[in-house]
Amino acid sequence: MSNWKKSLSFIFAITMVVVLTACGNTSGGSGSDQSETESKESDQEIIIGQISWAENIAITNMWKVILEEKGYDVKLNNLNMGATMSALDSGDLDASLEIWLPVQDANYLEKYQDTVNFSDATWYDNAKVGLVVPEYLEEVDSIEDLNDHKELFDNQIVGFDPGAGTMEIVEQAIEDYDLELQLLPSSESAMIAEIGEAVKNEEPIVAPLWSPHWVFSKYDLKFLEDPQNTFGDTEKIHHATRQGFEKDYPEISEWFKNWKMDDQQIGELIEYVESAEEPIDGAEKWVEENQELIDEWVK
Repeated sequence: MSNWKKSLSFIFAITMVVVLTACGNTSGGSGSDQSETESKESDQEIIIGQISWAENIAITNMWKVILEEKGYDVKLNNLNMGATMSALDSGDLDASLEIWLPVQDANYLEKYQDTVNFSDATWYDNAKVGLVVPEYLEEVDSIEDLNDHKELFDNQIVGFDPGAGTMEIVEQAIEDYDLELQLLPSSESAMIAEIGEAVKNEEPIVAPLWSPHWVFSKYDLKFLEDPQNTFGDTEKIHHATRQGFEKDYPEISEWFKNWKMDDQQIGELIEYVESAEEPIDGAEKWVEENQELIDEWVK
C-alpha cells in the first residue's frame, strides 16, 4: 500500500511539472516571441555618419530625434566624407544621409557601388554646387573671369574639407579652365568665417559653396557661370547604407525612401539647429513643429 502511494505521488508530481512547463511555454512563449519580434529592430544601436557641414548636422540630428522617438538607439559618428564611405563599405557605419549625384560624389559611387547601397530615392532635388563670389564683385560673373582678376583673390580659392567630393570638382575646374589660382583646404566653418569677414569689409573672395546652405540667407553671394559645366547642373541628394541594412531595418529603410524636403523646410531646420545651444535641441524643436510632414515619411 505504501509503495502504491509513493508511485501515485511520483506520477502526480511528474504530471504537474509537464502541465506547468506546457503552460509556461504557452503563456510566456508567444508573448516572448511577440516581444522579441517587436523589439528586433529597435534593440540595436544604429550608427549614422555625420559630416561637419551645416545641412548634414541638421538632418542627422533630425533623424536621430525621429528614430529615437520610435524607440531606436541612434549614435552619430563624426567623420569626413572619405572616412564615411570607407566605414559604410566595411559595415562599421549603418547610414550616410547626404550623397550628391550625379557629379559631386560620383567618385564614391564609382568606387563603392558594389559594396554600398546608394539609394535611388532622393530627399532633395534642387541642389546646386559651384564657385561663388560676393554680389558686389560686378566684374567677376564667370569662372572664366577668375584669371583676369586673380590678383584680387591673391591667387587663392578658399576651400573646405579636403575629403569632400566638391573639393575634387574644384580641382577639376582649375584644370578645365586653366586657372592660375590655388585651392586652399580648411573646414566649412573656417571657409564661412572667411566669407563673412570678406563681405563685412567688402573685399574679394572666391569659394566653393552649395545650395541648400544657410549662408545664402545671410550674405549676398552669386554662383559663377560655368560654361564648361564642370560642376554639373542640378544635383540631387541621396542617402546610402551599408549592405544588409535594408534587411536588418526594413522599416527605417522605407522611411528614408519616403523622406523629402524643399528649400523652406531644410532652410528652417538648419536655422533651428544653428541657433540652438546644442544641435539636438534645435532638431527636437523643428521635429515637434513639423510632425505632420514627418508622419508622411514614417507612415
